Amino acid sequence: MTSELDIFVGNTTLIDEDVYRLWLDGYSVNDAVALRVRSGILEQTGATAAVLQSDTMDHYRTFHMLERLLHAPPKLLHQLIFQIPPSRQALLIERYYAFDEAFVREVLGKKLSKGTKKDLDDISTKTGITLKSCRRQFDNFKRVFKVVEEMRGSLVDNIQQHFLLSDRLARDYAAIVFFANNRFETGKKKLQYLSFGDFAFCAELMIQNWTLGAVDSQVDDMDMDLDKEFLQDLKELKVLVADKDLLDLHKSLVCTALRGKLGVFSEMEANFKVCGPIQPLSLEHLQPPEHCPSGQLCSCRA
Repeated sequence: MTSELDIFVGNTTLIDEDVYRLWLDGYSVNDAVALRVRSGILEQTGATAAVLQSDTMDHYRTFHMLERLLHAPPKLLHQLIFQIPPSRQALLIERYYAFDEAFVREVLGKKLSKGTKKDLDDISTKTGITLKSCRRQFDNFKRVFKVVEEMRGSLVDNIQQHFLLSDRLARDYAAIVFFANNRFETGKKKLQYLSFGDFAFCAELMIQNWTLGAVDSQVDDMDMDLDKEFLQDLKELKVLVADKDLLDLHKSLVCTALRGKLGVFSEMEANFKVCGPIQPLSLEHLQPPEHCPSGQLCSCRA
């Protein structure tokens, strides 16, 4: 009895970026092969369908073996099993932790728990992103959150140190972690027009100005938690913002103080017209956080 075996022997681990993308997107081997055939790769290379199938399967096996290392990127740098150039290692890590904006908008601000993970089927259907890819992205968010949630110091620096992400991607993850920790409700209908980039920009400003480390110079940097007393002050301010008469009085006093400085006055008056109606919206989420039984801050819900 004889059997045929496909054997791949090599030294440097070869990474096909196109196949890696298909694997990250959650396609099965057969679906990936079909997409590669459709791209015209057989005509370009002169390979047979059987060789393409074997090549795709070999890449998928490699990616599966690499995945456990990608969960802790520093391990990928120091392992000796796979000979991968540093530039390729960086590409593998960056793309593994990349995410779809449509997906992150669906989970931004939600608790990264099993309950949210159960909703991934619906999110996959809604966004058109494969369930496997949704799970990878969700697990990445949760993994980063778990690693950095108790750390002191800069949130972005901690993420870069432990996951070796680019500065831009680390800042995006910092925003995701910050919103997950403080449980901002970003899924309301009136907020749907805002992109993840809009929320990430807001998160960066809040981390720089409103967190415990930013408010109290005597406290080690704590980029995760908002200052409780500051939030209480904002709650009291909300009462003033919701009163139209007080808003009009505030506008009158500010404009009176600026009158004579024509350029500043005109700009401020225009800003009042634009910002007045949306001030209650911007403050309605900034309530004092609820407390977990453990005593940790866990929510910043309106």
